[in-house]
Amino acid sequence: MIDFENELKKFHPSLEVSDAEDAINKHDLNDMVDIIVGTVQENKKED
Repeated sequence: MIDFENELKKFHPSLEVSDAEDAINKHDLNDMVDIIVGTVQENKKED
């Protein structure tokens, strides 16, 4: 049987949209364009 009191103790509310945007923007993530540009630059160095 589910212990609702115990489950409620483990609950963490999700981030609000503005907080989620801040958390995402703080991470330095490469998108496909960054990867392609990096690959092209590496290939130019090799030639």
